[in-house]
Amino acid sequence: MTRELLTGNAAAAWGARLAEVDYIPVYPITPQTEVIEALAQWVAEGTLAARLVTMDSEHSMLTAAGAAAATGARVFTASSSQGLVYGLEMLYTIAGWRVPLVLLNVSRALAAPITLEPDHNDVLAARDSGFLQIHAESCQEVLDSVLMAYRLSEHADVLLPVLVNLDGFYLSFTREPVELPSVEEVREFLPPHKAAHGFSASHVLAQGVAVLGGTGYSFFKYQMQRAAEAALTAHDAIAGEFCRRFGRCYGAVESYRLDDADWVIVMSNSFSTVGKEEVARLRARGEKVGLLRLRLIRPFPDQEIEWLLGDRRAVAVIDQNISIGKGGILFSEVASALRGRTPPPLLSFIGGLGGRRFRSEEFDTIMAALHAAENDGGSVEPTLLYSEAEYRQMMEMLRIAQQGSASTPEK
Repeated sequence: MTRELLTGNAAAAWGARLAEVDYIPVYPITPQTEVIEALAQWVAEGTLAARLVTMDSEHSMLTAAGAAAATGARVFTASSSQGLVYGLEMLYTIAGWRVPLVLLNVSRALAAPITLEPDHNDVLAARDSGFLQIHAESCQEVLDSVLMAYRLSEHADVLLPVLVNLDGFYLSFTREPVELPSVEEVREFLPPHKAAHGFSASHVLAQGVAVLGGTGYSFFKYQMQRAAEAALTAHDAIAGEFCRRFGRCYGAVESYRLDDADWVIVMSNSFSTVGKEEVARLRARGEKVGLLRLRLIRPFPDQEIEWLLGDRRAVAVIDQNISIGKGGILFSEVASALRGRTPPPLLSFIGGLGGRRFRSEEFDTIMAALHAAENDGGSVEPTLLYSEAEYRQMMEMLRIAQQGSASTPEK
């Protein structure tokens, strides 16, 4: 095992290399291109014995990935933002084929307006596709999650593709110390892939056939649901083995200072590191607050969340996404997980859209709202984390833009 400074993108590429993937269909898009550049270099050097092919779009890339996985090849591919949603049709198709593969998404906010920094509307748009989803907080977790994702995807009780998500820019281009296990160590954890069924010249197989009428369609869709449910148990076992072998432990969720917490903040992905720092600051002034990080988004660990949050005095969910017309997506998911008992008062906050940074004063506001919610009962109405100074700045920019437009002579 060695230790290197790697970006999140490089850590993801190392995950694919250590998994000894066979086939890598790619299409470039910022901020994930560094992943495929690293893999392409290793293939060219001969240090990675895989076939890497640049396709003409993300839709073609995902089609090739699913088709190759159907033959029994171990497949890795990656995308981001507009690319992921351009290939969205194929996510449903690949999951329906029940072929294991790993797709990396380097999250980036969706246009319009176009931007380059992250939020999670791209990856959460795929949450109903049948792909399982693991959301990583650190560069080390990115590499480890790719290895765990192959074990999960190829598990006989699961056979569903897995999407590993990391935040664009904040994690994709940030260098952190990463422990690289040896190929031999990884082979003991992740043996070569032996497909349960696959196409070959001498083995004809029909897959993804039409099922006219709802009877067959309902049957196969519910098989996928049962497989995703089985993935919760499989993930626990895989995570336990990974912890014993490599000393790094990952659950479906991560608890941070939750043991005696009266108040809980729920977050996901790399901005959870900011949340942990703020929880430590609030603890120093006497607030009994903790943080729950959502790591496994699909399948959603309802029972564990209910057990961890059910007896708190109030819970705030911070979504780095927005479902227009509803609010935070993960707020709704957490609320549904608490349906089986009298839930604590819940609050919904939306922040970090387009990579907007969180401020300490915003966590002070959230803390005050948690105290008030104990008596008020919480609210489903989302609160946008956005300062008055930002609002005034935007109004000034719009005023200048309107002046410029008014002064432009007509042609």
